[in-house]
Amino acid sequence: MRDVKATAELWGVSATRVAKLCRDGKIAGAVKDGKSWLIPEDAVKPADGRMRRARGDSFAEDEKRLPLPIGISEYSLASTQYYYIDKTMLIKDFLDERPMVSLYTRPRRFGKTLNMDMLRTFFEKTQEDTSVFFQDKQVWGCGEEYRAYQGKYPVIFVSFKDIKFHTWEETFQMLKAAIGNEFVRHGELEMSERCSDADKSYYREMTGGGADIVALSRAFEVLSRMLCQHYGMETIIIIDEYDIPIQQGHTHGFYDEVIDFMRNLFSGGLKDNQYLAYGFLTGILRVAKESIFSGLNNLVIHSVIDDKYSRYFGFTRDEVEKMAAYYHAEDKLDELSEWYDGYRFGDTEIFNPWSVINYFSIGCKPRAFWQATGSNEIISEVIAGADEDIYERLEKLLQGEKFTTLIDTGVIYPQIQKNPSTIYSFLLVAGYLKAENVDVSASGDFMGEVSLPNKEIKAVYNKEILQKLDSIVSQSSAVSIQEAVYANDVPRLQKSVEKLLLQSASSFDTAGEMFFHGLFLGICAMFDDRYYLTSNKESGEGRFDIQLMPKEVDRPGILIELKAGKHLSETELETLAQEALWQINDRKYDTEMKVRGVETIFKYGVAFSGKNVKIVK
Repeated sequence: MRDVKATAELWGVSATRVAKLCRDGKIAGAVKDGKSWLIPEDAVKPADGRMRRARGDSFAEDEKRLPLPIGISEYSLASTQYYYIDKTMLIKDFLDERPMVSLYTRPRRFGKTLNMDMLRTFFEKTQEDTSVFFQDKQVWGCGEEYRAYQGKYPVIFVSFKDIKFHTWEETFQMLKAAIGNEFVRHGELEMSERCSDADKSYYREMTGGGADIVALSRAFEVLSRMLCQHYGMETIIIIDEYDIPIQQGHTHGFYDEVIDFMRNLFSGGLKDNQYLAYGFLTGILRVAKESIFSGLNNLVIHSVIDDKYSRYFGFTRDEVEKMAAYYHAEDKLDELSEWYDGYRFGDTEIFNPWSVINYFSIGCKPRAFWQATGSNEIISEVIAGADEDIYERLEKLLQGEKFTTLIDTGVIYPQIQKNPSTIYSFLLVAGYLKAENVDVSASGDFMGEVSLPNKEIKAVYNKEILQKLDSIVSQSSAVSIQEAVYANDVPRLQKSVEKLLLQSASSFDTAGEMFFHGLFLGICAMFDDRYYLTSNKESGEGRFDIQLMPKEVDRPGILIELKAGKHLSETELETLAQEALWQINDRKYDTEMKVRGVETIFKYGVAFSGKNVKIVK
């Protein structure tokens, strides 16, 4: 008998596929052995009628597959014409509790807009029979007590996801347009006999684009009242990506203006509004500490730390496995996991949905799809204000390590500058970190271990770090080193490292004591996964400054010892560099590399004095 792994290798398929064939009874003589399967030595691979395709090739004419919903956020379209992963049980979970106002915080491109449009389609009272979009979905099989809510309420749906401008004036105009379009969508109200003349006058002001900031701040309050009066049923308000304008305000200097406006807009619609049935919001950050909802006691927040609703934003492992089977890519599950898995929402393992569908769409080629979907200014801002502790922790992250930190899911944008301890909370809720072993602290916040989720996010860090540290690590040096490492071109690598050290000397004066950390962080970002990078670690009879230990012994190892002095002559600088090199050899810093079988080792003694540098090898 053979095990699943051996059979998979013999047949050229994934172990997951073999296990499924066993479960489906398609392998004669296969028997269950604990949690695994044993397959007879003479078992024949079943013919299941499926045709494999080469990477990038389209499917054969007789096996058409549904297209992937890249950029599709309209539920009725995504659920009927594309490959759709059923998330409708979110509706059941909500109806089981029915909080007045719910906020779901998740990173960008994790399905927030599609889910909010799903809620709109399910709950909204329209002339069209929208139940057809749910009759084959999981929520429909939960019983009449849930189906009774379908098509029952008037709905206000506004998304702020595209309001990304550099001034408050432009932002206000786009807010007015987005909200005004929702008034236009409810054209039945303009002539409604159940609405007052004053409200109809306000309606015309909004649809005509003439509302000022005071009038616009009443928009959700007035529109919910008009809809309730017209339909005789309280209104559901859905606000998607509520905090995009707030993030823009923080980045471009109009934070106070946008916060003041949002406070009035949301309070009118969601606080003490007798015409409100339920409210839903999505965003990256929670709002409680923004004072936008001051006094709102019926707001329930579901963050990335919480278990509830954890499986509805992003793809679970089971969903990705089924998707891989559908597109005949079961053998790509390990690669999918390395690149796009690693997130944890509550206790649920989550894949980045945007990246997974893009991965399948281009024939299963791994790339950093997510970094191109929006700004990564949070990382850039963190690096710009980094102190020694932040540098050291970023270095740990890039090397695949984790560390314990306070997690405040109520963090707000201004705290990045005022309270450095909030940085990792920002990175977590924005999707740049994952959290494990999370416990509630005495203050009511959380303590947990954070690390990088996957290869895709590491690529984002590498790119942002090298861009931000351009004064220390030039782009030309970074590209040259990365190319040399990738090609295992030893002479070019040696020359590129020397060039890097020479070029970086000009920033030594201005960077001061942070120069070393900036240089090491940049090296971490450049050398990717082919080296283990360490600093200030014992080896031989002392502690080296920088060591690059190759993961494959046929690559060269690198040791760098840095020394600095003030107002040194050229001769003194040469002597100091020689002293650094002597220290590498005298204290046998290469001991660890030699023990591991690394034969080629570059050793650099580097001395700085102002903007002058000397390198000896």
